[in-house]
Amino acid sequence: MKKVRWGVIGAGGIADRRTIPGMMLSDEAELVAVMEINEELAESLRAKYGAKRAYTDHKALLADPEVDVVYIASPVNCHKEQAIDAARAKKDILLEKPICLDIADAEEVLRVCEEEGVKIGTGFLMRFHAYNAKIREIVQSGKIGQIVSCRAQFTCWYPDIPGAWRQVKALSGGGALMDLGVHCIDLLQYIVGAKAKRVAALKSTNTFSYEVEDQASLLMELENGTFAYVESNFNVPDAVPSKLEIYGTAGSIVAYGTLSQVEGGTIEVIAADSTAGYDAQQTRNEVKKLDVEVEFGNMYTKELDSFGRSHRDGVPVEVPAADAVQAQRVIQAAYKSAETGMFVEL
Repeated sequence: MKKVRWGVIGAGGIADRRTIPGMMLSDEAELVAVMEINEELAESLRAKYGAKRAYTDHKALLADPEVDVVYIASPVNCHKEQAIDAARAKKDILLEKPICLDIADAEEVLRVCEEEGVKIGTGFLMRFHAYNAKIREIVQSGKIGQIVSCRAQFTCWYPDIPGAWRQVKALSGGGALMDLGVHCIDLLQYIVGAKAKRVAALKSTNTFSYEVEDQASLLMELENGTFAYVESNFNVPDAVPSKLEIYGTAGSIVAYGTLSQVEGGTIEVIAADSTAGYDAQQTRNEVKKLDVEVEFGNMYTKELDSFGRSHRDGVPVEVPAADAVQAQRVIQAAYKSAETGMFVEL
């Protein structure tokens, strides 16, 4: 099997912590080049992972004839220019979320990629968690009936840090909702199989002093009538696990720790008799829990291999960038709702 040859733009940060180590575990990927604006950092990353070349300019990496595909994990304000340049260089692109600062920029990136015949996917990593994939399978099978309500809570501890680009709106586009909530928005819509049609939201900077929100709550009404709730926080300790809840007319799914950069966590699936009549006693003693078996791996390896197969074999992109644009529309509507105090239609 021919390996897909990768170049990484913005090779520090999440790429260094998670994505490139995941690439090292792949039998289908080869790291050819890394790029960071700091020359010393770029060279140290090249040496650390055994890449052939290090660059301080993304255009130089894009001109490398051995690079087939690029993974872009730079600050969000860099995404538009780097993605368009990659498309013009005829490189397929895996672009981290959020894909751009705003919808107009994101749409321009997609337009250029279409014009150039370039594939573009987005780093919605949570779809590749084995439990999250199983949850979607269970929901789509109908085992817990019609989905009426769902909730995702994704949090971390992110205090004031000098120079942190995620805490500057001009560089990140937003705070907890933009960085963490976007995963929840995408995952809930993906699991349920329906998109948001209107939203209401609250946001604030309640604990820290940076300009983006450190907490946000979002209510979405999906096209199929499901109510979906998203809670995203930069002000909850890392020791607190994420929570994912799905409720249907024939049961429920509750998962802890599946919104994470590492596979793990726990899951409980309960199936009930949706044909039963009303029980005034509301007896809850007879609970049927379903066994759920999955095989854990490295989520980043799975994500990279999935996009790599789209490049190499021509199969459809599993997580297309169009899904990220739609999720960002939800976020844009949420910010408008938080400012106006009103529901916003999509």
